[in-house]
Amino acid sequence: MEDPIPLLIPRYMPTSMLEDKPRVWLGTGSCNLLQKTKDSIDELSFWAWSDLLVALKHYQDSPRTATSSGVLEKCLDSLVGRLAMASEVTPCASTSPPDSSGLRISFNTRSTQSSNKGLFRATWWFEDLSALSPNLIEMLVKSMVSRGYNHVIVSGFLFYYQKSKFYTASSDEKREVLEIVIDMLYTLDPSSISCKSLFGVLRPVLRSNISKSCRNKLESMIGSQLDQATIDNLLIPSYGRSYLYDVNLVLRFLKAFLREGGSESSPIRMKKVASLIDLYITEVAPDRCLKSSKFSALVMVLPDSARDSWDELYHAMDIYLE
Repeated sequence: MEDPIPLLIPRYMPTSMLEDKPRVWLGTGSCNLLQKTKDSIDELSFWAWSDLLVALKHYQDSPRTATSSGVLEKCLDSLVGRLAMASEVTPCASTSPPDSSGLRISFNTRSTQSSNKGLFRATWWFEDLSALSPNLIEMLVKSMVSRGYNHVIVSGFLFYYQKSKFYTASSDEKREVLEIVIDMLYTLDPSSISCKSLFGVLRPVLRSNISKSCRNKLESMIGSQLDQATIDNLLIPSYGRSYLYDVNLVLRFLKAFLREGGSESSPIRMKKVASLIDLYITEVAPDRCLKSSKFSALVMVLPDSARDSWDELYHAMDIYLE
């Protein structure tokens, strides 16, 4: 008969915690592993970072049991608490939204190198936590937001997480990751989110079957920052349709921009969007499959006051009529 299996709580509990304590043996049904784990929760504050990660990875395979016991939430709370303390000691080097890589990094000057080092110190945990499941990431981000964690760093992590997960994920897993990332981004301050990065998320969204609610949230976030977009961002292929570019999607962006108060908050933002859309209309005008109703909708969606000059728009009209 084999020896009874020792209750190695250090699978998700550090071995240092078991020093000077009697070893518990898992015999024939008398010992409850979950109960023993609960008994060790009071000492979570002494766990090493690596031990917390091991615990979370273990529990993500049986989330119902861990959630019902409260162990999972306590592990996450301890982990987020450490991140919060670290961010207070080493504040983020920048409060501007990260670019599509998740970090805005330049190596041109000594000052930017110093800034990059500060940003790295604030984002060192990205790779460690990218191994967690989408459900745990949702819980993690909600906890970070409730603690007032820097939204710029949180959004950067979400973009990093989406990219890192896509390397090996199945189509269903990609859909789940996208939905969690979009839902969590939607809870953040819009000014903390990079418009360029949102377009990076949009590309896989257009090829996946995510929920309509998530699509609407993403389109709303992009539309609210449309003044920061470029013409290349908007030239999105029209998958499965006869016309070349997805004009309907751009019209939804424009409606979201107007709905979010783009015309009222700043005339400068409105004029930037008008200039962008005039360029877009010029690009799509040669498409012979573009219906006149769609072309007219693009021309008329913005108020007349948005444009200082109509030259570009008249040029686009001439191209379309030809």
